[in-house]
Amino acid sequence: MEASDEAIRALAAVMYFKDVDDDLISTIARQTIRQEFEPGQVVFLEGEQEVALYIVQSGWFKAVKTSPDGREQVLSFLGPGEVFNAIGVFVESTNPATVIALEAGIAWAIPQSAMLKLLDDHPQLARVVIRRLAGRVQQLIAMVEDLSLRTIEARLARYLIEQSSADQLHRPRWATQAELANRLGTVPDVLHRALRSLAKDNLIRVERHQIQILDYEGLAIKAGL
Repeated sequence: MEASDEAIRALAAVMYFKDVDDDLISTIARQTIRQEFEPGQVVFLEGEQEVALYIVQSGWFKAVKTSPDGREQVLSFLGPGEVFNAIGVFVESTNPATVIALEAGIAWAIPQSAMLKLLDDHPQLARVVIRRLAGRVQQLIAMVEDLSLRTIEARLARYLIEQSSADQLHRPRWATQAELANRLGTVPDVLHRALRSLAKDNLIRVERHQIQILDYEGLAIKAGL
């Protein structure tokens, strides 16, 4: 089976596979399945048996855990060039979270069986995957630390710093205060008060489609960095 040029380009653009040579990229691309998603469409549900590794080509997605009463905790927002469900694939378990499309997008899926065989056949890929998984575990540890040890203002300040570019955080249409509150482990009213507090301290300016950082050092102090 020949790998499509689109699949090869999508994989080559992903930091996850940055240290993988071109021949192996082509080999991986031959195992991919192209999938298109509409806004609000579920990619997969937590606990489902059919597991795959996904590479985002376009659009934005969110990975969430949901409580019995329906409250969401967003684990991450996932955009172009990012990979998700690696932990579910490599622990050979069911899907550990639910992933939902926030806007129209394209992702490439590598079924679990194909991914595990690639690891067996290509030690170079196994080393890359181990490094990436270690990085993801560090991110999850940092999230647990944030939720348990930091105030909502500190969590918000840290998130703004990590997600900003050129002292600005662009807010896509789907990035409502409700979605951001879910990501930070709070509710919209509390998040709104935290935004107003940071703005009152002249650390940020909140606009309709973006948040501008006015005082990076002050915001870093607030975040505890």
